Amino acid sequence: MARSSSPVFPAPRLVVSTQDLEEALAPLHQERYVTVDTEFMRERTYWPELCLVQIGGEKDVILIDAQAEGLDLAPLAALMADAGVLKVFHAARQDLEIFLHLFDALPTPVFDTQVAAMVAGFGDQVGYDSLVGSLTGSSIDKSHRFTDWSVRPLSEAQLTYAAGDVTWLRVVYEKLARKLEQDGRLEWVAAEMAELEEPSTFLPDPERQWERLRARTGNRRMLGILRAVAALREREAQRLDVPRQRLIRDESLLEIAATVPTTLEALARVRGVTRGLAEGRTGQALLDAVRQAQALPDSQLPRLPKGRGKDGPKASSSLVAMFKVLLAACCEEHDVAPKLVASQDDLEALAIDPSQAGAVLTGWRARVFGNAAVALRDGRVALVVRDGRVVSLPVGETAEQEVG
Repeated sequence: MARSSSPVFPAPRLVVSTQDLEEALAPLHQERYVTVDTEFMRERTYWPELCLVQIGGEKDVILIDAQAEGLDLAPLAALMADAGVLKVFHAARQDLEIFLHLFDALPTPVFDTQVAAMVAGFGDQVGYDSLVGSLTGSSIDKSHRFTDWSVRPLSEAQLTYAAGDVTWLRVVYEKLARKLEQDGRLEWVAAEMAELEEPSTFLPDPERQWERLRARTGNRRMLGILRAVAALREREAQRLDVPRQRLIRDESLLEIAATVPTTLEALARVRGVTRGLAEGRTGQALLDAVRQAQALPDSQLPRLPKGRGKDGPKASSSLVAMFKVLLAACCEEHDVAPKLVASQDDLEALAIDPSQAGAVLTGWRARVFGNAAVALRDGRVALVVRDGRVVSLPVGETAEQEVG
């Protein structure tokens, strides 16, 4: 692709004091939108360690050193809370989680260009650099993508790189917004943005963490123990601010649920559980969780989601395969990313019981795919090939065409 002429971006301003932050952000409250990005570290902690915040305005690029001594981020919190200023991110979830943890509130309103790009037909979870290239014909510097942002001082090259993430984002946002408006899909994006303004999206429920472990047993007592120890791990990881897998690996939780250790010695024999952990506060809490789960009445024990494990209804693999073909065909027709429309779990739910399919059968997703999927499941439409493309047609039409 030919490289387009690059727009002229303002020089970035590094802010390290509260007074400078107040002065730098004050004019941005008058703008229609700002672009936002963060640089953080998470390898050693449960909660992201914020290092730098980048804010792009029409005439200003503000780089906030979140680790500067004595810096109060209250002016940033005020801008994030200003309902009159749209906050534009790319792949916003981790950024939003950071702000929720810092300020106990999510930025509002928000616009995620990655989600918007999926709605606009740019593929599943398109990367920022790829999206910039597709929309502008320009390439951006990603050489500092894996740099350690916690090390000070930050180099000029790092600051230039960081500024680029919010300057090009303004160009991307404006081009995407125009395309979505022309295609009549701003309503689709608005429905997706509503989820990003809901705190529960970013606050994992400890009592549901066991579902992530993909246990294959239908033994409800074992699942109850797994639920208890997975919830305990989540709370302990948050309390200690360490990654959950570093505290106790998934495999160890599954083994605890299977072997049901009730003593320190038995717990220490579980693979991946160190003697030190078993003898400490976390180890005792794990044993308590096991005992409490053992004492639960059967009525309070969890069940595997439908289609999982050895018990209960199974999704027909051939029907799920047909749904995948239909999903690809519908998304090809509407030029939207399949991953945004329906997940593997959604397809399995449709195959077992459409009433459990949730969002796939509501709003724009139903119009694009869900309604056609139910019709296919009921035998009212069939998949056929026309002009080298898969399409769905009413069963009567396909029969008439075959006779003709």
